[in-house]
Amino acid sequence: MTHDVRRAGSRSGAHVDAGAEAAAAGRGAKGPDELRREIERTRHELGDTVEELAGKMDVKGRARARADDLRDRAGAMTVQMRSSAGEVGARYRKPVMIVGGAVVVLAAGVVMLRRRRC
Repeated sequence: MTHDVRRAGSRSGAHVDAGAEAAAAGRGAKGPDELRREIERTRHELGDTVEELAGKMDVKGRARARADDLRDRAGAMTVQMRSSAGEVGARYRKPVMIVGGAVVVLAAGVVMLRRRRC
């Protein structure tokens, strides 16, 4: 909102809402039904503002919601990583078995050579 420090032509220096002043000057007198509707609308706006402020002040609730969000994201990442690892394992299973078999054969050959020397 825009606020003026003084009203035009006023020397008091009072803090006045320029938007409210312009609205009051432009509309003139209001009927009781219109005033009731405006009061009701203002009450709803005030209630919404109070709810927002209360939500911001609930640090424990906000922390709990943040922790739940992070836990959900970590769970989703875990599922994604397991899926990726399964795909990689399936893709390289045969070459790994071949290399593993070659290592076993090589180790057996080394053991046999050492036994012959002794």
